[in-house]
Amino acid sequence: MHLDDRATFLLSQLGYHVADRFAEQLAPLGLQPAQFGVLAHLARVDGRSQQELADLLGIHRNVMVGIVDALEAQDLVRRERHPLDRRAHAVHLTDGARAVLAAAVGVVDELEADVMAPLDAAELETLIAMLRRLAAHTQLPAGVHPQLHRRAPRR
Repeated sequence: MHLDDRATFLLSQLGYHVADRFAEQLAPLGLQPAQFGVLAHLARVDGRSQQELADLLGIHRNVMVGIVDALEAQDLVRRERHPLDRRAHAVHLTDGARAVLAAAVGVVDELEADVMAPLDAAELETLIAMLRRLAAHTQLPAGVHPQLHRRAPRR
């Protein structure tokens, strides 16, 4: 048996490689992948409560508090009283976060272009469709990295 004949091994090998490079390339921006994920979700709908973010990402609220604390310490988010729930805080992106997020999206684009360079457009479209189908089959939440479930980010 050759491991490189196993789809699961190849997915794991490539996933580890990409995750490692992604973390390495985000580091100069002062971000960790989990923080990027939270910023990306806030960019779609700013002002979510910490609990909404935790529920959306499927992570424990204490982990979310740690991520938001770290982002707030970097002046990338600010907490405000939630307009609909006085007990909750809404999390908002700062202008600095928008600039950092734009740079991080550039990192994502460059990494994807580099890793996917051997594929033509049709092959890439097919690969993405197949990977989405596999992710759905394993009941992975769309757009949420599984590592968010395992640990809080280091500060």
